[in-house]
Parts: sequence; structure tokens; C-alpha cells
Amino acid sequence: MTTTTATSGKRRTEADASVGFTASRHLAEALQQVLVDLVELHLQGKQAHWNVIGHNFRDLHLQLDEVVDEARGQSDTIAERMRALGAVPDARTDVVAATTTLPAFPEGELDVPKVVDLTATRLHAAADTCRKVHDGVDSEDPTTADQLHQIIENLEKLAWMVRAENRSTA
Repeated sequence: MTTTTATSGKRRTEADASVGFTASRHLAEALQQVLVDLVELHLQGKQAHWNVIGHNFRDLHLQLDEVVDEARGQSDTIAERMRALGAVPDARTDVVAATTTLPAFPEGELDVPKVVDLTATRLHAAADTCRKVHDGVDSEDPTTADQLHQIIENLEKLAWMVRAENRSTA
């Protein structure tokens, strides 16, 4: 049987009373920034995917799906981590547009080399957000910092793979 106690006019169960570790405002804000940048990366990746044209179109078109899948999956990981720590994620479009640190993506059709550069820049920008908040996150919650390590590793690997499209040995 679960017992309840009155707290500030709300009823709490024993399970509620033993929530465990909760994110500070600083940790919640750091994760919120990572979240909006990952959501924006996902959206910009789809924009690029739909509008890339030119030589090697198909290869980059498919590779952009990998970028989108990574950004979507990692944004879900961060949002769920926020919820586990008692923080409330906010990825509404107006919030994402107003708070992302990623540069705006150009409209219209874009050639493969341009999309490669734009995408690599955005992958690095999202990874840089994780790096920027990492130390503060690590000092409060090493478990969440481990998740940031994984995101950084995956985004930088994707950036390297995308950038290789425009490189040559000459």
C-alpha cells in the first residue's frame, strides 16, 4: 500500500519522495541548448537532403539521412535524460528557432560541394555546443557527460565522413 503526504497542497506518494538526483538549473539549461542544436541539426539535415543537387547527389543524399538519424536519436537521448533528471525539455519550433546556435541554412537547391561544407559546419557546431557545456555538466553529473562524449564522437565522425566528399589528394 502506498502512503501519501500532503505537500504544498499536492499529494505525494512515497515513490515521489525518493526521486533521487535532479538537475540543477545550470545542468537543465546546458542540456536544453544541446537539445535545440540537435533538433535544428535534424531539421537542417532534412532541408539539405531534400534540396541537394549535382554530381554525387545520391551518395550525399543518403549520407544526409545518417546525419538526420543521428541528430534525431541523440536529441531523444538528451530529452529523455532531461526527464530522468526532473528537467523539462522544450523543442517547440519557436524555441528551437530562437535559441539554436547553429547558423541558418540557406533556402533552395544547393550543389553537392556547398551542402558538404554547410553540413560539416553544422555538425561541428553541434559538437562544439556539447564541448562548451561538457565541463559544467561533468562536474554535476558525470553520467550525462558520458552521453555528451558519445554525441561528440558521433557528430565529429559524421563531419569527417561528409567533409571527405570535397577532399582530394591533389
